[in-house]
Amino acid sequence: MRALWVSLAVLGVTALVQAVVVVVSGSVALLGDTVHNTADALTAVPLGIAFVLGRRAATRRFTYGYGRAEDLAGIAIVLTIAASAAFAAWTAVDRLLDPRPMQQIPAVAAAALVGFAGNEWVARYRIRVGRSIGSAALVADGLHARTDGFTSLAVLLSAGGAALGWQLADPIVGLAITAAITLVLRDAAREVFRRVMDAVDPALVDRAERALRDVAGVREVGELRLRWIGHRLRAEVAVVVDGEVTVRQAHAIAVDAEHALLHAVPRLTAALVHADPAPAPGEADPHLALAHHATT
Repeated sequence: MRALWVSLAVLGVTALVQAVVVVVSGSVALLGDTVHNTADALTAVPLGIAFVLGRRAATRRFTYGYGRAEDLAGIAIVLTIAASAAFAAWTAVDRLLDPRPMQQIPAVAAAALVGFAGNEWVARYRIRVGRSIGSAALVADGLHARTDGFTSLAVLLSAGGAALGWQLADPIVGLAITAAITLVLRDAAREVFRRVMDAVDPALVDRAERALRDVAGVREVGELRLRWIGHRLRAEVAVVVDGEVTVRQAHAIAVDAEHALLHAVPRLTAALVHADPAPAPGEADPHLALAHHATT
């Protein structure tokens, strides 16, 4: 929440400064950058709502809690990026068809530098916090801000072209900014789509399996599932233990496996471990029997 409010304030001031320069200069490239910065600042709103909802306790209806609200916020951010790209493209094409001279060129150049500085600071802050808490939505928002910073620098090219008397430089740079926004849109959409579809880094699965195999009493690791709920991980796993152990001993092994997972996998907050007995010599594997029954 602190990351959201701080970045909202910084980007809000950045967009306000740029908006003033847009009014006095008429730069369409700077207008596109300003709109994008404003949209980036406003993405803090759905993320803030998601984080507040995520703090609510689980209920009998929402038994996993409200962490999935972050995925919905990620979708809202992707839609916001798409809308800002469409607006920037429309404005640039309109100015390309109807060129007009840029006013107050030094102010436009200064506003471009302000936009770059504000966005780069916010990008580093959001990405660092997002990775530390495992929030894909916040990381996507940080990547969005970083690209905004580079598009702000592109406005300098627009100001330079205008200073040389090339009126088409402004709308052409505006179109280039639109292309950059589209690239960010692709990356952010891919990240959010993976999170919605319960995708995890395969390296986390490998790490969890290694930790489980090191637990005393675990003969083999069966089905292992990891999923994100908000910026927290949950695990479900079946481990194979000696079929001759008592229920209490099997339970103790499962508890040890749970603790091993919680210590080995970053941001894992809960793990459900099921202990399966190893089949006796000549006995059919119960998992294969269940699979055959499900198929028939």
